[in-house]
Amino acid sequence: MNTKYIDLINQTFDFPQEEFKVDSKNTLHFHGIDMMEMAEKFGTPLKFTYLPKISQNIQNAKEMFSRMMKKHKYKGQYHYCYCTKSSHFKHVLDEALKNDIHIETSSAFDINIVENLKAEGKVTDNTYVLCNGFKREEYIQNIQRLINKGHKNCIPIIDNYEELNLLSDGVEYPLHVGIRIASEEEPKFEFYTSRLGIGYKNIVNFYKKEIHHNENVNLKMLHFFINTGIKDNAYYWNELNKCLKVYIDLKKICPTLDSLNIGGGFPIKNSLGFEYDYEYMIDEIINQIKEACDEAYIEVPHIFTEFGSYTVGESGGAVYKVLYQKKQNDRERWNMINSSFITTLPDSWAINKRFILLPINRWNDSYERVLLGGLTCDSDDYYNSEQHMNAIYLPTYKEEKPLYLGFFNTGAYQESIGGYGGLQHCLIPQPKHIIINKNEKGELEYKLFREKQTASDFLKILGYEN
Repeated sequence: MNTKYIDLINQTFDFPQEEFKVDSKNTLHFHGIDMMEMAEKFGTPLKFTYLPKISQNIQNAKEMFSRMMKKHKYKGQYHYCYCTKSSHFKHVLDEALKNDIHIETSSAFDINIVENLKAEGKVTDNTYVLCNGFKREEYIQNIQRLINKGHKNCIPIIDNYEELNLLSDGVEYPLHVGIRIASEEEPKFEFYTSRLGIGYKNIVNFYKKEIHHNENVNLKMLHFFINTGIKDNAYYWNELNKCLKVYIDLKKICPTLDSLNIGGGFPIKNSLGFEYDYEYMIDEIINQIKEACDEAYIEVPHIFTEFGSYTVGESGGAVYKVLYQKKQNDRERWNMINSSFITTLPDSWAINKRFILLPINRWNDSYERVLLGGLTCDSDDYYNSEQHMNAIYLPTYKEEKPLYLGFFNTGAYQESIGGYGGLQHCLIPQPKHIIINKNEKGELEYKLFREKQTASDFLKILGYEN
């Protein structure tokens, strides 16, 4: 009889997979990392970042865009930008910038990070810095400072009608700008038009009125992004088609316009059954842009993307230990972890986001259906939205045989949304954080980035200690 956990996985998914394997000791390996060995060495709860995965995803995207541009004889260039708000950590930016990429920012302090990286030589004047977001005094001043220090490849993306004048007033060099399109939201969304950017119908008039005769401003880029990401559905292709019409109309009257930013939105793996044809989507995007431009007899634009989750998401993970099982009624078994989902994986609570959940050990044991609960006293601190359609199956709880769990591909947004280093709900401490890299010999190296938060850390924040 196939009653072991590993039997369940083998019957349900194509397993093992590129990044997941189980060894002879029935413990899980992730990109060659012995997860049980790491848990025993550093303790749990534990967060980790596997840096090589960042470079791997960047290179994969760059190679696919290059190949599809060659296929379609596309004469424009491709520029890969990293959306910093996905993870601002220095080790993430350092790894990403090894791959000859560019940066997209979203707020004032992002510029301070760019200046820090420039001082280290990791960002140069050739690096594009695309400044998105709603801009007010401090963000405006930081952008102006960066440009005035000679960073001519800094391109503020105009989000509203006032920003152009605010930026122009303090810039000493000709200002290169982009305009963000306020795309229409998905039909089921709570509102009709994105609050970000300028409406499709207003962009050409805005250019004619504010930029066309302004010798100090050059329009270089049109920015397009939809909240649901790059998906093969009618909504995405319809919005892209409307964007291309605006680009063509602008290009006919604006010779400096030469770039189209299609934003971010490549999905990342959220279950062992994940399927997404990246090559097909890139192929079709390139094809549609080229066809539209050829029909209008205009040059194709350089293409920019702003991949955030795709860059860093699959590099991160979290490891927990099951502390206890509570049987609340005849049907529900609650496995209580030694941390909190609300504080360490906030998207699982806030937007019901799915992550890959797998046990670290005991793959050859029998399994049971369970719910997972966190340590806070909040009834919403639980996880049950996983690849088994709202049911979680894990090796059967045994007090004498501790069970360890891994959540994978958690590297985007979770630390910043969870308030990394600050107060946590019910004062649950932030876990220890480990950075994993490979040396020149290809051997794994582990570095402690941050210790688990202490009571003293919280007391200082709260004003009880100096």
